[in-house]
Order: sequence, then C-alpha cells, then structure tokens
Amino acid sequence: MGVAAPAELFQRVVVEPAYKAVSAAIERAILGGALPTGSALPTETELAERFGVHRSTVREAIRQVEQEGLLQRREGRRLFAYLPGVQDLAPRAARLLLLQQTTFQELWELAVSLEPLAASLAAQRAEPLDLQQLNENIAASESALEDAALVRLDVEFHALVGRATHNHALMLAREPIGLLYSPTLLQIFRHLPQAKARNLAAHRHIVDALQARRADAAAEWTRKHMIDFQRGFAMAGLDMATPIATPT
Repeated sequence: MGVAAPAELFQRVVVEPAYKAVSAAIERAILGGALPTGSALPTETELAERFGVHRSTVREAIRQVEQEGLLQRREGRRLFAYLPGVQDLAPRAARLLLLQQTTFQELWELAVSLEPLAASLAAQRAEPLDLQQLNENIAASESALEDAALVRLDVEFHALVGRATHNHALMLAREPIGLLYSPTLLQIFRHLPQAKARNLAAHRHIVDALQARRADAAAEWTRKHMIDFQRGFAMAGLDMATPIATPT
C-alpha cells in the first residue's frame, strides 16, 4: 500500500487572468524602453494577434495600463506610450493620503525634515531658470490680493524649490504633501492675516540663500518657516490631529 503525499506538498495553482499578463507585458515594454515614450501603441487587433488573445482581453489590459498613466490618448482615439512626471503622479498620491485620513501632524512631521533638505540641495543645484521662476513667484506673491491666490503661490513656491533639487525621488516624495498644504494655509491666512507677511518674508530669505548658494542658511530658514507654519496652525485654533481636508 502506497504512502499518501503530505497535503502541503501540492498547493492550489493561481492562474493569472489573461488581461493582467497582457497589461504587464505592455508596461514592461514602456518602462524598459522597448516601446519608447511617444511611440504609438499597436492597434487592439494587432495586439490580440501578437498575444494570441481576444480583443476584449486586450481592451481590458489597455484600460489597466492607461489607468496607471503609462498610455496617453492623442490624435483622437490613438494611444501613445507615456511616462508620467511628478505633476501627474502627485495628485494621485495626495488623494491616497486623503483616503488614509492623514492628519496635519503627520504631514508636518515629514515636511519639517523634507523641506529643509530640499532647500539645502536646491542651494547647491539650482539652475538660472529655477532661480528666475522662484523670483517670479515672489513678485507674484507681493502683488496677489486674494488669500486663495497667495495659497496657490505658496504651494508653487515649495514645489519650485523641490524641482530645483533636480532629484526626482525627492520631488515625488514632497510634492503630494505640498498639494495638501493649501486648505490648511488658507485657514491660517483667514484666521491670522498677519501670517501672510511672515510667509512672504520667509520665502524671500530662502530665495536669498539659494541665490547665494548657502545651503545651511537655506535649510535653516526653511526649518524656521515650517515651525512657523505649525505655530500658525495652533494659533488659528486648529487641531493637528484632525484629518486634512480636500485641497481647494
């Protein structure tokens, strides 16, 4: 009489849906450069023939890849390979943070470390165009009259500092957080009108340090700016443990 094989010897086979295998293959082609950015994706019929699957399977696979931001529709219905940038990815990450009920305290704990690092690197790496855009942002902030416009310019300012680092990992890490500052800052400005002048003064000091290539000064002014932001939040009577609101 034979000995029965142990139950754990053989495991249930999980068969991946065909559309997932096709979408993974398309993603690999785009990310690996086999299908360069800007190249037209073959038609559904062509892909169905190459993969040996039904067109409906290809259609679902394409939908998955398009949702990942790796395909872009142009020239009517034609799809092209596309590598999303920070500006494409940051809003998605911001939405995920909102869904996770992220609090201002959580955002600030990261920002107080990340923003000074960005300023330090920007002081070392900023190019003339980066500095020009930052100075234009300051000028626009000086003439802005509405709180909403000032908030938008504040978010843009910190994004410009982040981009001046020319470090894509840092940009992607900080930009979603920056997008979520806006509802908080708007509340601070409405409760504490004097905070607007302090905010702009901090930006001027940061830009001066960047232009002077003084990394330590840029980081320190940004750290003070972040601490002032936290203080303004508390003075406005807002609760740091409350989940952040949807950006306006």
